[in-house]
Amino acid sequence: MKTTFLAKEKVQRRWFVADAAGLTLGRLACRVALVLRGKDQANFTPFTDSGAYVIVVNAAKVVLSGRKNRQKTYKRYSGYPGGLHVTAARDMRPVEIVKHAIRGMLPGNRLRAKQLTRLKIFENEEHTYHNQKPEILNI
Repeated sequence: MKTTFLAKEKVQRRWFVADAAGLTLGRLACRVALVLRGKDQANFTPFTDSGAYVIVVNAAKVVLSGRKNRQKTYKRYSGYPGGLHVTAARDMRPVEIVKHAIRGMLPGNRLRAKQLTRLKIFENEEHTYHNQKPEILNI
């Protein structure tokens, strides 16, 4: 049996729009990361960037389960002594929270940066990609 690989010239990108209103952050991030990678397609190849474009609307209405809205913290380190910055989830913009969760669901290789460029996140219902005629992403 032969294994066929998808060539990057033959990749056909589709556009999806995901409504985050009322959805749990982790479930939304998992599904969006799956579509960004292209794992929902039959011709998925792990080392080829074959995913679709995803527009996430209503990021401000995403739900953090339990007490995470008050207790969850995000850490970043500058590399210098005393350079640890801790930010609570309630102090961050909803767009940053959603992007951070989706980034964490993608594999940490060279394709992650390319896949994240195809992610568009908006706080409310309005987005600027109507000309691409995005399909609805069921989550």
